[in-house]
Amino acid sequence: MVLEGNPEVGAPRTSDLQHPGNKGSCVLSSPGEDAQPGEEPIKYGELIVLGCCEEGGEETEAQRGEVTGPRAHSCYNGCLASGDKGRRRSRLALSRRPHANGVKPDVMHHISTPLISKASDQTCLPCQHSISYTLSRSHSVIVEYTHDSDTDMFQIGRSTENMIDFVVTDTSPGGGAADGPSAQSTISRYACRILCDRRPPYTARIYAAGFDASSNIFLGERAAKWRTPDGLMDGLTTNGVLVMHPAGGFSEDSAPGVWREISVCGNVYTLRDSRSAQQRGKLVENESNVLQDGSLIDLCGATLLWRTPAGLLRAPTLKQLEAQRQEANAARPQCPVGLSTLAFPSPARGRTAPDKQQPWVYVRCGHVHGYHGWGCRRERGPQERECPLCRLVGPYVPLWLGQEAGLCLDPGPPSHAFAPCGHVCSEKTARYWAQTPLPHGTHAFHAACPFCGAWLTGEHGCVRLIFQGPLD
Repeated sequence: MVLEGNPEVGAPRTSDLQHPGNKGSCVLSSPGEDAQPGEEPIKYGELIVLGCCEEGGEETEAQRGEVTGPRAHSCYNGCLASGDKGRRRSRLALSRRPHANGVKPDVMHHISTPLISKASDQTCLPCQHSISYTLSRSHSVIVEYTHDSDTDMFQIGRSTENMIDFVVTDTSPGGGAADGPSAQSTISRYACRILCDRRPPYTARIYAAGFDASSNIFLGERAAKWRTPDGLMDGLTTNGVLVMHPAGGFSEDSAPGVWREISVCGNVYTLRDSRSAQQRGKLVENESNVLQDGSLIDLCGATLLWRTPAGLLRAPTLKQLEAQRQEANAARPQCPVGLSTLAFPSPARGRTAPDKQQPWVYVRCGHVHGYHGWGCRRERGPQERECPLCRLVGPYVPLWLGQEAGLCLDPGPPSHAFAPCGHVCSEKTARYWAQTPLPHGTHAFHAACPFCGAWLTGEHGCVRLIFQGPLD
């Protein structure tokens, strides 16, 4: 066995921005940096899971007829279908820890032995963090990490082990949720880690892969890995961690950015030809792994939205969303055919099935009606209806107000709905998400509703709602 230490690996460089460590790692806190008892912890930001729906709920009396509408959905529109529990939830606030748990690169070892796994165990201390790069059956590179008192680490992945701070499960294409434990997941057990500076401006950086129960990240022989020009190592995970920073920030003037891939050491690359290809993309030197307000993180099975504390202050509050619902109902919109008064149901009653006064919309034209059973065009499909006002044929769905305020760009009135799911939000929010392609599969991209995950259809992906006021 040959061990070669390289102390220069810990020197500041673009490719080894500080790396975090495990929640339960052997680390010491720096003097004067611990939070005082009773003091409100500093929030670094929040992660919000973009939508996923599970079919469920009871059919309404109207839906039991010959012409049935879509069943109700329980979705990430504010919380998980089964409720937010522990580390498995629809959103997670990242706050400064009582004790710093970050780690940073320290020493690099070159190991030549048929028993690389045993050599790795002998090289690192029991609680020492490390990244192992297997180059061949007889050659491996191990980078040891040391405690960093200036950073906090948060790990995200599918695993429910204690070192994972945010447990994320798959969102199936088109808004469905993976059925049962037997469904094969494409999200890594230790998908990524986020490093947050404990001092202002509390910068957050993202890295591919997370440390496992033995405080190790292992890149096997088949994983994409390479030696950098300065003699260090870097690599990509099997399905990759993709990041997109919005142009113009996450505000009314936002526009979708370009999707990039983040490496294990935090460098930014163009996308591979396919999600798991061994050939990496090109290094993008003028971009970084620093998370911005509105950055999207795709883990090949679930997409997360990063919101900063300053960005959340600009987002609407739940009280504002409720006030908008009450204001919309106070206008007493009516069904133009049945002349019944329509009203958005209160989120407090849950989303089990459409209410009798629930507004429904023809998503091709935007005309809002109450539920009715006529106008079905079976030759077009079971959900295709003809609007009695303009005669356009298309999906006819109930309208649901979007309840996850962190997904909204502005506190504008609920004037637009996503097609074909019927989630309602402001015009700016609807148009932004309708123009934002989200990764799907090995190389495909689709715009999707951020509240339920349904793929958007139609020319614009959303429609302006046309309500009829009361006749009196």
